[in-house]
Amino acid sequence: MYHRVVEPDQDVWNIQVSPERFEQQLKFLKSKYRVLPVAEVVENVQKKTLKRRTIAITFDDGYIDNYLVAKPLLEKYGLPATFFVTSGNIGKEEEFWWDSLQQLILNSPHLPSLFSMHFGENRLETDLRGEEHLTQALQEKHQGWKAYLETPVSRRSHLFLQLWEQLRPLQPEEQQARLQEIRSWAGVEQHDRQENRSMNRAQLQDLARHRLFEVGGHTVAHAFLPAHPKERQLQELQANKEFLAQVQGYSVDVFSYPYGGVNEETEQAVREAGFKAAFTTHERALTNHTTNPFLLGRVQVKNLGGKEFNWLLEYPR
Repeated sequence: MYHRVVEPDQDVWNIQVSPERFEQQLKFLKSKYRVLPVAEVVENVQKKTLKRRTIAITFDDGYIDNYLVAKPLLEKYGLPATFFVTSGNIGKEEEFWWDSLQQLILNSPHLPSLFSMHFGENRLETDLRGEEHLTQALQEKHQGWKAYLETPVSRRSHLFLQLWEQLRPLQPEEQQARLQEIRSWAGVEQHDRQENRSMNRAQLQDLARHRLFEVGGHTVAHAFLPAHPKERQLQELQANKEFLAQVQGYSVDVFSYPYGGVNEETEQAVREAGFKAAFTTHERALTNHTTNPFLLGRVQVKNLGGKEFNWLLEYPR
């Protein structure tokens, strides 16, 4: 499971792989594994005919670098891939909300000493005294921090993680409204970085209609589905599926749960929306003993080379 192919920079979620490392990984996969389209892998799992050392390459979200960087390298080595796309961001200049939040909290040169914001009946308050100014030492701490592996390394990083957890389940309109509140508190203007935008429709269509590639569903707004009523979940799923089918020119049958978020109701909604299989973020290998096509596992690929990448793939799960 990939997300981005860019030079890693303050990669708090460990989802950035450099172009150089990505090409090394593709060379390795080409020489050591059977790389098949996702649809073929899913079919093999269901028929219990999946062979050893079979790999499917997937990307989540739909970042512009998937088209500009990953696509040419995949073409170079003739390797298929599936791109799970958040359709609501296609063609927009805006960053995903989490990229904006990270820039605001971890990288703003100056922040007020105190933060306070209501979320429902609860108030989130954080004292940033001592970290109002972004020092070189603070930047270095943030540069190496991995949010999902380590405890926060600063008051700013603690606030970032708290806000991320509060914003994740919100509707997209409220996420943007809260981001604007945070900008006002920080005294900064909205600044969406070009390198963080999503593909436009023409790029997505070029990708989707390529013989090596297919697109899959990832909701309209990168929704954390378990936090929403089933009706809202179905709206996200069906609108995403219909948009991508128009772009691709044929049915979109596979799905990836944003944030890996799934419960029984979400799984049922994905089935009802007409998808035939769905992927989580749980690091489980697919085998002929895999029974539920709507809870398929994946391995997140990090910026690894050589022996580390080989170990990632060979480690038993």
